[in-house]
Amino acid sequence: MTMTSGTAKPATPLAPMKALHMGSGEPLLLLHGFMLSPHCWEQVAERMASHCEVFAPSLTGHWGGPDFTGWYLDVSALADRIEDQLDEMGWRTCHIAGNSLGGWVGFELARRGRARTLTAIAPAGGWQTPSTLQFRVGLKFLSLVPVVEVGRRLPDAITYSAPIRQAVSVLLTKNTAAASRRGVLAAITSALNCRAMIPMLVGGLRAPCLEDLGDLKTPVRLLMCEHDHIIPNRVYARRFLKELPDSADRIMIHGVGHVPMLEAPDRIATLIAEHVYASRTRLRAV
Repeated sequence: MTMTSGTAKPATPLAPMKALHMGSGEPLLLLHGFMLSPHCWEQVAERMASHCEVFAPSLTGHWGGPDFTGWYLDVSALADRIEDQLDEMGWRTCHIAGNSLGGWVGFELARRGRARTLTAIAPAGGWQTPSTLQFRVGLKFLSLVPVVEVGRRLPDAITYSAPIRQAVSVLLTKNTAAASRRGVLAAITSALNCRAMIPMLVGGLRAPCLEDLGDLKTPVRLLMCEHDHIIPNRVYARRFLKELPDSADRIMIHGVGHVPMLEAPDRIATLIAEHVYASRTRLRAV
C-alpha cells in the first residue's frame, strides 16, 4: 500500500494524502466527494485490494491534491487532472466508483471513454444549469464557509473534540457509531484544508450541467443513500433515475447517509465488486 503526502495544517491528527494506491488486479479508481479526501475510501480500498488495483487520488484543490490557478474550478478541470494521472499510470480505461462530487466526475470520465464501469454513490450534478436545485445546493455549501473559517482558527482541542466529531458524523452518516474515528477526523481536516471550496462553488455556477445520460454506453450502477441529508435522493436523484438507460442498476442503500463508505464499508465494497464482476461476465447485477 502506498500513501503519498502533501502539505497540511500543522498539528492535525492525520497527514494529507495525495493518493491511496494498493492491491493488484482489475484497475479501480475511487473518487471522493467535495471537501473530502482519499481517507474516506481507506476501508473500502482495503477490502477491494485483494482483487483490484485500487487508486484513490485527492481531487484538485482538495486536501493533499494538486493546486490550481484562477478564481474558479469545475468538474471538467477535475476530470482533466484525473485523466493525466490515469495516463501516467498507463490506465487507458478503468472501473470507477465515485461519491457525491466524485460521482459527477465519474460521469464526466465515462463520457470521455475512460470508464469500464461506473458506480455512482449519491452523485452530485443531478440538476440543470441554471435551476432552483442548483442554487439550493450551492447555498447549502456556501453556508459552511463561515463554519470552516472559524474552525481553521480554533485550537485542535476544540476542532477535533467529541461534540464536533459527532456533529460531522450526523451530517455525513446515519449510524454515527459505525463511522470510524479516523474517517471522521479526516473529514474534518479535509474540510479545513480544502482550497477549492469557493472556487468550486463559483465554477458550479459557470459550468454546464451534465449532458443527457440516456446515451451513456458505460454500465452504470446508481447507489442512492436512504438518509442523505446533503443532496437528498428524493430530489437530487430524479434526473439520474429518469435519464439513465434501462440497463443501469438503481439501488437504494438503506440505513446510510451521504458518505456510506464511513459507516458501511463492507456493503459498499460488495456493491462495487458486484458491478465490476457483472461487467466481466456480461451479467447484469440486480
